[in-house]
Amino acid sequence: MKKNYPSDLSDLEWEQIRYFFESDYKTGRRPKHDKRQIVNAIFYVARTGCQWTYLPKDFPPWKTVYTYFWTWQKQGLFEKLHDELRRLIRMLLGRHEEPSAAIVDSQSAKTTERGALKALTMVKRSKAEKGL
Repeated sequence: MKKNYPSDLSDLEWEQIRYFFESDYKTGRRPKHDKRQIVNAIFYVARTGCQWTYLPKDFPPWKTVYTYFWTWQKQGLFEKLHDELRRLIRMLLGRHEEPSAAIVDSQSAKTTERGALKALTMVKRSKAEKGL
């Protein structure tokens, strides 16, 4: 029996996002592990910061979880999920689906500090060479 973890999705949360993770299996073998448990395992790693190999044994095997994570990451599934949930929240708040503006601050946008220092050094050298 699987233990419940704080990072596990509630039934309501899973119902909201399940269609992102489930697909039709018309051919081939059905998956051995439930997608919800795989998503819960990914959230466990994200929440706790543990290594994949240290996943508790009541989750699917770590290699299986990591393979799904890597595949979904390459497909852009988490980004699509994030965008969809953001749109849904904005609509529930009575706002337009897409934001109309963005704020960029110095914490978000890195500057080229090295390049700036190098440029200042070059200006000082050229002034010194000219005898100024």
